[in-house]
Amino acid sequence: QVQLVESGGGLKQAGDSLRLSCAVSGRTWSEYNLALGWFRQAPGKGRECVSGIRKATGRTWYAESVKGRFTISRTKNTLYLQMNDLEPEDTAVYYCAASPRAGGVPRDPNEYDYWGQGTQVTVSS
Repeated sequence: QVQLVESGGGLKQAGDSLRLSCAVSGRTWSEYNLALGWFRQAPGKGRECVSGIRKATGRTWYAESVKGRFTISRTKNTLYLQMNDLEPEDTAVYYCAASPRAGGVPRDPNEYDYWGQGTQVTVSS
């Protein structure tokens, strides 16, 4: 099992920065090469992957909509998403997730088995 707890959401204005954190714990996290991802879900829309990182290699992936503005990183037990130059379109509930699938950085939410509870990010224009 992997436990994920997000924090850091809030209300921001366009152009502001925000850093999300996700505390990761559990036996599976320490034993297996997982991929970690940040997803978001806006009202009325599906859950989309905005960024991901492979635990063992540090390989990262970004959605085109956030490339150059968002940066994913991790320490031993925490996953981060640094969000700069926020836009109103970034408004969503943000989730961190862990995938036990081997290879690459999965973008399909169905490939992620473990999810945090989500944190709201609201960006006003």
